[in-house]
Amino acid sequence: MTLLERDPNAPVFWKGNMPVTSRYTFGLAGERFFRAIKDEGRILGTRCPECDITYVPATLFCERCMAELTEWVDAGEIGEVHTYTLLFEDMDGNRLPEPEIVAFVRLGDGGLVHRLGEVELDELYIGMNVEPVFKPAAERTGSILDILYFRPVD
Repeated sequence: MTLLERDPNAPVFWKGNMPVTSRYTFGLAGERFFRAIKDEGRILGTRCPECDITYVPATLFCERCMAELTEWVDAGEIGEVHTYTLLFEDMDGNRLPEPEIVAFVRLGDGGLVHRLGEVELDELYIGMNVEPVFKPAAERTGSILDILYFRPVD
């Protein structure tokens, strides 16, 4: 039976709670990307020699020419604020005591959405250079949260 076909004997609805479990995997490119953050405190990307594009976060194939990407590059220590917004509520809809600044930080030809810290809103501007602040090496777990935030570069 395909996804578009329906079993006529299937229940119309499910009453009560349905236990759902899943396991997210980073994939091959994500594994190396997050391992570099955890083990080395640096951000890697992959570069397409055909299109001259550096993907951050890293990917295995170029989205333009579909070439396999085997060249890993350090995305550098400096990113640029491309855009930003303020968060007034947490993930559960509870009001935050102070708004958080979240930005798209351009690294290579891509970038990361992450928190900004050590900056006041009236000092913030598009194009500001920022650098990642990593957790201490012993506290890193291999997730994007190993980067505490990005802060302005003097």
